[in-house]
Amino acid sequence: MASKTVLQFKTNYAVSSKIEPFYKGGKVQISKDGKYIFCTCGTKVNILDIATGRVSHRVEQDDQEDITSFTVSPDDEILVTSSRALLLKQWDWRENKCTRTWKAIHTAPVASMTFDPTSTLLTTGGCDSTIKVWDVVKQYCTHNLKGSSGVVHVVEFHPDISRLQLFSSSMDCKIRIWDLKSSKCVSVLESHYSAVTSLSFAPDGNTLVSSGRDKICIVWDLKTKTPTRTVPVFETVEAVVLLPKQGDFSKLGVKSKEPHFITAGSKGVLRVWEASTARCVFTQTVPARPQPVEVGRGEEPDEHSLTHCLLLPATNRIATVTAEHNFLLSDLHTLVLEQQFVGYNDEVLDVKFLGPADSHIVVATNSSQLKVFDLATSNCQILHGHSETVLALDVFRTGSMFASCAKDKTIRVWQMNTETGVVCCVAQGSGHANAIGSISCSRMKQSFVVSGSQDCTIKVWDLPESLATRGGGPEVLHARVTEKGHDKDINSIAISPNDKLLATGSQDRTAKLWSSTDLSLLGVFKGHKRGIWCLQFSPMDQILASSSADGTVKLWGLQDFSCLKTFEGHDASVLKVIFVSRGTQLLTSGSDGLLKLWTIKTNECVKTVDAHEDKIWGLHGNKKDELVATGSADSCITLWKDVTEIELAEEQAKQEDQVMKQQELSNLLHEKKYFKAMGLAISLNQPHTVLMVIKGILTNDDGAEQLEKTILKLRRDQKESVMRFCGVWNTNARNCQEAQAVVQVLLQHESPEELLQYSGVRAALEGLLPYTERHFQRISRLLQASMFVDYMWENMRLTGNASCGENQDEEMESSSLGGPAPLFTIDPNPSKGLDSEGGDSARLEEAERRGRGEVEEEEESSQQEDVESDDDDVSAANKGVKSRKMASPEEGKENIEPESSSEGDSDGEEQMEGMENEEQQLLRRETEARLVTMTAGNQAETQSVTPRTRSMRLRR
Repeated sequence: MASKTVLQFKTNYAVSSKIEPFYKGGKVQISKDGKYIFCTCGTKVNILDIATGRVSHRVEQDDQEDITSFTVSPDDEILVTSSRALLLKQWDWRENKCTRTWKAIHTAPVASMTFDPTSTLLTTGGCDSTIKVWDVVKQYCTHNLKGSSGVVHVVEFHPDISRLQLFSSSMDCKIRIWDLKSSKCVSVLESHYSAVTSLSFAPDGNTLVSSGRDKICIVWDLKTKTPTRTVPVFETVEAVVLLPKQGDFSKLGVKSKEPHFITAGSKGVLRVWEASTARCVFTQTVPARPQPVEVGRGEEPDEHSLTHCLLLPATNRIATVTAEHNFLLSDLHTLVLEQQFVGYNDEVLDVKFLGPADSHIVVATNSSQLKVFDLATSNCQILHGHSETVLALDVFRTGSMFASCAKDKTIRVWQMNTETGVVCCVAQGSGHANAIGSISCSRMKQSFVVSGSQDCTIKVWDLPESLATRGGGPEVLHARVTEKGHDKDINSIAISPNDKLLATGSQDRTAKLWSSTDLSLLGVFKGHKRGIWCLQFSPMDQILASSSADGTVKLWGLQDFSCLKTFEGHDASVLKVIFVSRGTQLLTSGSDGLLKLWTIKTNECVKTVDAHEDKIWGLHGNKKDELVATGSADSCITLWKDVTEIELAEEQAKQEDQVMKQQELSNLLHEKKYFKAMGLAISLNQPHTVLMVIKGILTNDDGAEQLEKTILKLRRDQKESVMRFCGVWNTNARNCQEAQAVVQVLLQHESPEELLQYSGVRAALEGLLPYTERHFQRISRLLQASMFVDYMWENMRLTGNASCGENQDEEMESSSLGGPAPLFTIDPNPSKGLDSEGGDSARLEEAERRGRGEVEEEEESSQQEDVESDDDDVSAANKGVKSRKMASPEEGKENIEPESSSEGDSDGEEQMEGMENEEQQLLRRETEARLVTMTAGNQAETQSVTPRTRSMRLRR
């Protein structure tokens, strides 16, 4: 049970899906196969997949300039865009790749463009009153047509390409026909008194229908270039399309073979007209929306007007776009609405899950319309009823009924048909004196609704039991109880799980607890420093949570109305708070765009998610407590999924995989399969294990060769990792040899160009260089010190008394094993030296000086001897002791003999001279042998200290 309790705590949320704005006005085009909608959104062209309702492709300008116009070729292969930077770009939109960019030559932005039926010619109409024709295949401008007045906002090729005719219209309300063979305007069609909005050609190519904002449509005979019929449509027409000849359109009132056309305009509905009689034969009806008002009593509001109308012959549908950027797809034969997409939601003020299985969400935007989204298909149902902006929503426990409140001072109750998904209004109530900013539904049954208004009052509305089953129009509700609750606007209302209590939060910085039956005041919660934005009852405990504009969330006890806990973490107002994990955790959203998850027991913020770019007004969780919906002022609606269990499972699987790989690695090391072991250690990102593998390789007799083969077998990414590891190993003197061995292999077998292609090679080399310099200096000093020790060792072995030479060798050998040997051996009986055998001390000194002088000359001339052995100890010893070399070359021993003050016999003079010559020869041979064995590195070191040696010897 304990483990289950731990797992109930959530740790993270991840984005499951998004409903983002994909259209903010501008041109709209549909692919020939009817599967994709192309539309502009600032600097991007979004391609919407009609089947899923999701944006499948995005084409974005690199220069971040707004796209002024675009067009797609009839074969759906080429997309061309124009921007305010006066550049035309050709795109492979499926690969999101720009294939060509060229200057538009226009002196002002391009306002319109289109392809010819062969997808080879492109025409652009600019704000500079010129029209240019481009050969897309050969990539050059073929025509520059001048003569229009003002912005050229309509350009169309004649469907019969053999005619090579181009039709255009500008702000002078005229339609010009251009002959591309002669590059001249061959005819001007004048009948409109306002801007021409669209042109539509009949299949035979001899009839043209034009629409304008002058509320008329004109049928033209292209043979005579004269109008044959003027049709008054009594609305501003933005688009007109001719019905195809094939198909059964009897349901649209089409009873003859005469041309019929469909208009879309300010009334917000499609109407079918017979061209020959100028009669409207059919008017579209939109469900759950008021019918268009009659002519003479005004027109529909602007938000209902249609701005585009496009035929989808491949799917037998017709698409329209509203002024509120909604896409409506209807059946072409019946004009019945089948699909609807919302291009732009504006500021999202509230969002709630809807449906018994939470399959839909209902959204209140900065509009009088409510939007119900199907989460599976992104299909949207727009609900009309309120006359002003809807401010708040709440859903009953069953999920099929919800309530809304708006600035129009009314509340409405809506019922969803669980089978068809259709939502309709079943009740409405009015009575507040100001905008209603909060509403809450009963939790146990669908029995009552509580509303709070900016008039500081609270009203309880009882719902009749027959409300869910009755048909007809909405029932009128009346408030059962009304109470003035606060001194300022009421921002939030919450009803307890048992429907007995309700709490209100206000801008007056207080929250109050009321009885739901008679609205009697039970207590006041004081403690926030600014207005309260949201209240929520705990589903498990007698606790009330409140969020405030002071950036804090507080938990209050319902028994004594005291503050139990305070959560601080948001940098701005906390707009919403909900309980999750059965009341053990809180989820909050703020005006800083952050979503925070809190654990109540520890007062700890478990997770912070940067969810939106603007204030998060809406926050709601589904019944299963696994999905959370957020709605923000950035027009985005995001669905968040609880990924705690997924992450735990992934972490557990990762740990198990790590254990398995570690065991495999240990087996490989034990079996000395170094190549596989190194590859596995690199994949596990274990530099120390890789180092151990390299050390194991180098311990073999042919370690260097084996290491070279192993390194060269690695993949490039593995070599990059090893190079990165070497930078770390090289910082430690213990591991520098292995690092240098690996680097040596890479430098010997990889060219500089290949090494520079490694990721992170520059940083690795920058880290290797300083430590390599340091290691080189350390080894150089060590080499110098070793040569000094060698020099001292050789000199000490040559020193000593001939009579005790053998004993001295034994002492030195034993001292090397058992303890430190003395640096000098002093003859205990100085009177028993050579002088006692009849030698002359004066002659010995003279011979000694001569021999030493010759040796010094040879040492100075060769500049190769290691002279670091001449330290202060040797100098001190030479002050009181005169050395003499006497032993044979085989023994290599010397005696250090005290300087004798007695005079020798003159008879042994010749014998001493011979012995001195022998000593000089022995010293010369020994010096030459030592010089031959010295390395080039020691030569440089010897040269650097030669002056010091000279000065020391001169002092001696």
